[in-house]
Amino acid sequence: MSRTGRVERGTKETQVLVEIDLDGTGQVDVATGVGFFDHMLTQLGKHGSFDLTVKTTGDLHIDSHHTIEDTAIALGQALREALGDKAGIRRFADASVPLDESLAQVTVDLSGRPYLVHSEPEGMAPMIGPEYDTTMTRHILESLVSNARICLHVHVPYGRNAHHIVEAQFKALARALRDAVAHDPKANGVPSTKGTL
Repeated sequence: MSRTGRVERGTKETQVLVEIDLDGTGQVDVATGVGFFDHMLTQLGKHGSFDLTVKTTGDLHIDSHHTIEDTAIALGQALREALGDKAGIRRFADASVPLDESLAQVTVDLSGRPYLVHSEPEGMAPMIGPEYDTTMTRHILESLVSNARICLHVHVPYGRNAHHIVEAQFKALARALRDAVAHDPKANGVPSTKGTL
């Protein structure tokens, strides 16, 4: 059974297309106009072993906020669609990923209930490159969680370089999602006593 999602989202501010295949091989084709965000989405697809296409055109003449936010919303919706009824998946997973001096710890539950816990080191540089406001990382995760309807805990206990701190989070998220969506040979139907997720 295909585990794919495709979402097209259009507003006066952005036009977004997201396609995801949970059983892919990490083939990524991403273009949002925000270089660092493209880099992070590429990490998500590559390290999650998802085939991921993201094409966004946004009002970058204002700033990158709408482009990043609307892409994250569409990504969450596509992930939810690809998961279907979640029968036979592992559901829970965690991953810790170091990137030089930084460490990111991510735990995910594909619960059907959106909830985010997120912490980063204080005093991060406000920008990565000319377009990526580092406060957007939390907002990306909030938008993803809300639309995918998953529970996500992301903790970066230490790190100095803002690029490393953010990239470690995306890589750890990718690895945790990769494990959580994997087929569990011992699972019998939906992995919940409620019978649905």
